[in-house]
Amino acid sequence: MKIYRDKPMYRYHIYDAHLGFIDRFFVKLERERPDFNRRMFDEDFARLFKPVNHRRGNLFEIVSNDDELMQKLLGNVKAKYAPRSVDDTIRELVEKIAQSLIWSGRAYYYLFDDTVQDKIHIASFSSVGVVRLLGKYIQWVPKRRERHLVRGEEELPREIRFLDATKVMHFDMPDSIKRILSRQNRTLTVLDKYNDKEAFFPLQATHENPKPTNHFDFRLWNDTQNRALYRATRDTGWNGRKYDSSKRSDFFDCHRLIRFRRNQLKLRDNILNQISGELSRVGKGYNADFSVEISGGDELPSIMYLNELEVKLVREEVGFNEIIDYCYKC
Repeated sequence: MKIYRDKPMYRYHIYDAHLGFIDRFFVKLERERPDFNRRMFDEDFARLFKPVNHRRGNLFEIVSNDDELMQKLLGNVKAKYAPRSVDDTIRELVEKIAQSLIWSGRAYYYLFDDTVQDKIHIASFSSVGVVRLLGKYIQWVPKRRERHLVRGEEELPREIRFLDATKVMHFDMPDSIKRILSRQNRTLTVLDKYNDKEAFFPLQATHENPKPTNHFDFRLWNDTQNRALYRATRDTGWNGRKYDSSKRSDFFDCHRLIRFRRNQLKLRDNILNQISGELSRVGKGYNADFSVEISGGDELPSIMYLNELEVKLVREEVGFNEIIDYCYKC
């Protein structure tokens, strides 16, 4: 076993690890890839921002007492695409954190100092094996294999890495959202388990049995599945990507859309608040008085206005198109 005081290892893969008895106390295997409904929900819920072609102003309001340090921190966030502005950086950062929170409930980033170019790079690393004890962050890396083109496979020893807490950024799923997702996902898991429609298709005719009898009522089964889906997703408001049912009213769909969008905005605003707090904390390592606050700008939809739309909908004072347009704004 090797013990380091070092930066996190963020490139090793859990499927290359050999988990021993002691490893299982620290390393929790990530859940398996979700099935049909859960995968769709995870994708839809993490899509916190809508595609925007034209903007009149900034998406985010940023207030800081050290704009130079703020630009330095946000200017080199490792992103999937090359951001063109601070707005783009924050937007992609929020969605990436949301994806991690929905997947594992946690997200971690680390600050890497580039003394040569005088830059600060912020990159994500896996939450697998990361624990916090007495204010210290520890990354437990089990034995694993690495594959090399020339040397072949190499067996690597177990490692314990003590991370610099002043450079670790830690994000958690809000408890209120965690609870409703936990309740919902239990039902979605069961629905996905019995979502194999082919198992209920009519029996094929054979020479021995040219007219097979099948008493299974597929329409009743499908209706039962839909009812269970809507009951399970009542708190989140997700519609299961069902847009063409004649059994639902526009009034019902709009209420659902408002509820789903409100939950997304709660997650968005919570992540922005956590980013503000974490950037302010790690920024104090460069400026003891540093602070930054990031919030949604006027271009983004707000929970307050969604609540107003919901009241107007109950009073029949707003049209369905206005609600849909606002919910899909930015």
